[in-house]
Amino acid sequence: MLKGENVGKLDGKDIWWFTLKNGATTVRITNIGCAITSIHTSDRNGIQQNIVAGFDTPMEYVRNPWYFGCIVGRVVNRIGGAIFNLDGHAVRLSVNDGGNHLHGGFEGFHKKIWDVKRVIHHATEVGVIFEYISPDGEEGYPGRLHVQVKYTLSTENRLSTSYTATTDKRTPVNLANHSYFNLSGFCDQRITDHELVVHAKKYTEKYAQNLPTGRILSVEGTPLDLSRSVRIGDRIDQLAADRGFDHNYVLDGKAPAAVLYDPGSGRVLRVATDQPGIQVYTANWWDGTIKGAHDWPYLRHGALALETQAFPDSPNHPEFPDTILSPGEVYQANTVFEFDIQ
Repeated sequence: MLKGENVGKLDGKDIWWFTLKNGATTVRITNIGCAITSIHTSDRNGIQQNIVAGFDTPMEYVRNPWYFGCIVGRVVNRIGGAIFNLDGHAVRLSVNDGGNHLHGGFEGFHKKIWDVKRVIHHATEVGVIFEYISPDGEEGYPGRLHVQVKYTLSTENRLSTSYTATTDKRTPVNLANHSYFNLSGFCDQRITDHELVVHAKKYTEKYAQNLPTGRILSVEGTPLDLSRSVRIGDRIDQLAADRGFDHNYVLDGKAPAAVLYDPGSGRVLRVATDQPGIQVYTANWWDGTIKGAHDWPYLRHGALALETQAFPDSPNHPEFPDTILSPGEVYQANTVFEFDIQ
C-alpha cells in the first residue's frame, strides 16, 4: 500500500507525508529533508512499534538538529577546515562545525524541500522518488547538482534507498541516510543491550574534531572490533574520548555489512550497501532536550546510526575512495535495510 498526504505548504511548496506499507512493515517519509519519519515493525510477539527516532509531524523536520532520518549531503560527515583542493584551486565551504564543514552545511540537503518526482506502486514493492537540484555555489560547492533519492519497500521487509546524481562541474558527492535505530521501539531508552556486528577488519583512524588522519588501521584487539556479535554497552565505556562509537569502518564487502539485534524484542536489522564505509554512531551527544514521536526525551546512547558512505574528509585524502563527480558521470549508491525477527 502507498498513501500520500499533502499536509500543507512551506515556502510556497507542497509538503508531503507518504506511507509505505506491506504486511509486516510500515514506513513514513516526508519530502522535508527527504526524511524517514517512522518505521513500524513487529517484535517476536507481533507487537508493532516505531524503531527510528523522529518527530510526530513533517513540519517539525524544518528544525532537525540531530539529523533524524534525513538525507545528508552534498557530503556526509566532515570536511576538515571546510576547505579542499580541486583541480588546483581551493574550494571553501560553509563552516558549521567548529572550524569544519559537517553534513552539507547550514542548509544542507536535510533542510531542503524535495520535489516528488514519481510514486511507485507495484505488486512486490511501493515507493517514492524524490528530486532536488542544488545550485552552483550552494554552501560553497561547485556545480549544479541534480540529485534523486528513491525509497522502496518490498514485500520481503526490505527498505531500499537508491541515490543518483549528475553535475555540470566537478564536485564531491557522498550521500547518506541518517536514521537512528532503537529496535526496542524505544521501550528501552538506551541501546546498550543491543548486539552489533560490522563486517570490517579496519577503520579510518581519526584525531581531534573527528577528522581522519589518513591512516587505515586494524580493529583487531581494540574496542572497535565488531567482527563478531558484541553487546554495545560492553564497549561504549572503553571509548571515552568519543563517549561511545563514532567511527568509520572500512567494509569488507560482505552482505550484509552490519547486523543489529535487540534480544528483548527479537527484532533484527540487516544493512547491505555498495558503499566502502559505514559510520557507527551511538548518539553520544543526545542530552534529553529533544522529545520526539516516542513521547519521552531522547537520551545519550538512545539509538544507533549506521551511515553507509565513502570515507570522511575524502576530498582531502587522495588515498581514500574518490568522491569527486565529473560532468558526464552518474553518481550511484545503494543501501538496503532489512527487518526481521529472531
